[in-house]
Amino acid sequence: MEPFSSPTPEAVAAHQLLIWPGLGSATALGLFRALGGFERAFSAPLAEIPERWRALLRDCRAQGEAAMAASRVALEPLLERGIFLLCLADPGYPALLRETSSPPPLLYGCGDPGALALPGIAVVGSRNASRGGVEHATRFAAALAGSGFAIVSGLALGIDSAAHLGALKTGITVAVVGTGIDRVYPRQNLGLSRDIVAAGGVVVTEFPPGTPPLAGNFPRRNRIISGLSLGVLVVEAAPRSGSLITARQALEQGREVFAIPGSINNPLARGCHQLIREGATLVETAEDIVGQLGGMLAFKYVEARDGQAVASPVSAEASRVLSALGHDPADVDLLVARTGLPVAGLTAALVELELAGRVEHRDGRYSRLA
Repeated sequence: MEPFSSPTPEAVAAHQLLIWPGLGSATALGLFRALGGFERAFSAPLAEIPERWRALLRDCRAQGEAAMAASRVALEPLLERGIFLLCLADPGYPALLRETSSPPPLLYGCGDPGALALPGIAVVGSRNASRGGVEHATRFAAALAGSGFAIVSGLALGIDSAAHLGALKTGITVAVVGTGIDRVYPRQNLGLSRDIVAAGGVVVTEFPPGTPPLAGNFPRRNRIISGLSLGVLVVEAAPRSGSLITARQALEQGREVFAIPGSINNPLARGCHQLIREGATLVETAEDIVGQLGGMLAFKYVEARDGQAVASPVSAEASRVLSALGHDPADVDLLVARTGLPVAGLTAALVELELAGRVEHRDGRYSRLA
């Protein structure tokens, strides 16, 4: 999928709510849920606006089209660089993230937004990782990416960087950052961010352009890392670390949590041991994760006897989705209603069918190819 050349009116409206002083993400999400869209915040009669937000919106709305036009002009340089905007109202918004309790109203991204629809596994851990931790993160990420998962991490130093680099060897990786999309933090990872995009991955953030690396942004972005993923792997983490915050957010979102054990003499193993005591799955190899989430993986092509490439047999869930799809295009919501599958399982089955050449995804809907 090519990056979006122009944001939807809903995305521009969401952007306007995010950047207006006194509003922001929580208000934008509340208005979206109350009114059914971001544009309605600017067009609905004030009497229909919930009272707690009415005064905040009054000044913003007074600027009217002039403010919206100024926002579009300010975004133009970013759009020319391939930056895309993807809001909750857009059909391409990642389904797994949409189902969380506090999805970001708007994602700013660079790269292929289609990567956000792949079944993801987050790989997180300490910025001050040990050599062994870096090796574990690189090896696990490479194996999981090669199995069909997108590796999701935070572009930080240490475990995050190792996870992205491992994934680049065999597949796709997604970086969720705590700054504006026009900034790279830390600067040492500028080249890595470019490599992620060049390899078909994506860098995304919920923070408007120009946002600096404020300390409070990173715990917020962690819920997006787990929200985009089917499970979270913690490689090394100290107690009370950001990685443990991500793991606990994953549990709240109904995701699987995995942890790699370490030496009792390694302070960075204590967070993983704590998670394991609290119920996280202890893993020693990437196959341990694949074994638990194997139904989410896409199958690869095999060679037929006549030398022609044919799709390998698909899983039972994928076959169920294919039958429910029929011969007319359908979106995710319709397929959820037809199959009764949870969104995460449905998304994984659709990715399996896409990679097997059985369905095509276009304009937010899926069509049967074979």
